[in-house]
Amino acid sequence: MILKTKMADGPDLEQRDPNNLNDHVKVAYEDVLGEPEGAHSIDCVWRNSYKCFNCGKNCCYKFLTTLCGIFIALYWGCEFAMITFQHVWCFTPSLRVLAIMMGCCQKCYGTIITCFLAPLCETCGLMFSRISVSNS
Repeated sequence: MILKTKMADGPDLEQRDPNNLNDHVKVAYEDVLGEPEGAHSIDCVWRNSYKCFNCGKNCCYKFLTTLCGIFIALYWGCEFAMITFQHVWCFTPSLRVLAIMMGCCQKCYGTIITCFLAPLCETCGLMFSRISVSNS
């Protein structure tokens, strides 16, 4: 039994949007045109408009993807390569440096708070805890 890994032999030609990225652009004839009860065109007009809609949509889409699809895919491949490069080689190391540097600042700040502010707050807490209120 051969286990097929994702995109091992190329793209899946049947399921082209397995993650439903483009659910918002699923456009069928019924999603665009609909005649309410009492306002129906002649059956041959409705049937032929269905064929014209689908033919026009499919021909135009196939023409545009044939003309531009490969170049746009190349552009997006390069764009995501640049984003990955920036994250791997620039952003992640910078965030690591920042985390290391801020670790020292966090220890200093924590020590200052513990030494100066904590006793003050504790003293104020003790002073105010001795207050008692009685309603008469």
